[in-house]
Amino acid sequence: MKQTIFIFLFLISFSSQSQILNIERYRLKGDSSKVFVAKATAGLDVYNRSAAADAPVNLFGYKWDLNTMYHPGKHAYIFVSNFDYLRINDADFLNFGLIHGRTVFNFEEKNNIETYVQYSFDNFRGLAPRWIAGGSFRTRVVESDRLTLILGLGGLYENETWEHPYTEEFLNVEFLKSSNYVSLRLSINDYVDFNMVNYYQVGYDKSIQVFRNRVNGNLNLNTKITDRFSFTNSFNFSYEDKPIIPITRFIFAFNTGISFDF
Repeated sequence: MKQTIFIFLFLISFSSQSQILNIERYRLKGDSSKVFVAKATAGLDVYNRSAAADAPVNLFGYKWDLNTMYHPGKHAYIFVSNFDYLRINDADFLNFGLIHGRTVFNFEEKNNIETYVQYSFDNFRGLAPRWIAGGSFRTRVVESDRLTLILGLGGLYENETWEHPYTEEFLNVEFLKSSNYVSLRLSINDYVDFNMVNYYQVGYDKSIQVFRNRVNGNLNLNTKITDRFSFTNSFNFSYEDKPIIPITRFIFAFNTGISFDF
């Protein structure tokens, strides 16, 4: 019964976090006259209910995102942080965090170069922690008032430490990977916006002499309520064909909530 409650609340309240950050999801578009723009999203879950006095179910969880962009002139600087936490009774079921910094050269141009660094951890899946550094070439293939299509081609260095779920041993790995993505943004009308980002990463593992592949997708449907408040819906999925440790290869989640623009 406790496991059923946990799974149900986990899928409703929290997004399933993947190995890949969909940066296009967090890329802010503000007034061109503003040097600094920011967006924050937060949520809190507190739950206490049980069918029997000797079997309480106490849930506590929070989720928050902070997204900022500093655009003083020719170049732009993006900072993203995301944290999810979920505890049921005395057990921590979810503890995820991510900090991402990115520089976008020639931000207003059709074609630009990006460099980035990222730190993340995901204790629920045994990742503690992950470091990456990389760069990409980004081009806007189609751009209009209603439709934007973007392609990104790049590479990265990745260093991960995983904890084996059965032996509790730690395994450190590092790779050079190709990292590419396609992004689609469609403004259906003045109030409804749809965007989709799909990533593909691949790297060769010399230890097992095969390529390791990752696919990540994010679908977002945003409905404007006021100039500052929006109703957000997102579907995330991730697939890894050869995970470093025995974990679920395909994960997904649906998330809904309210966002506030500063």
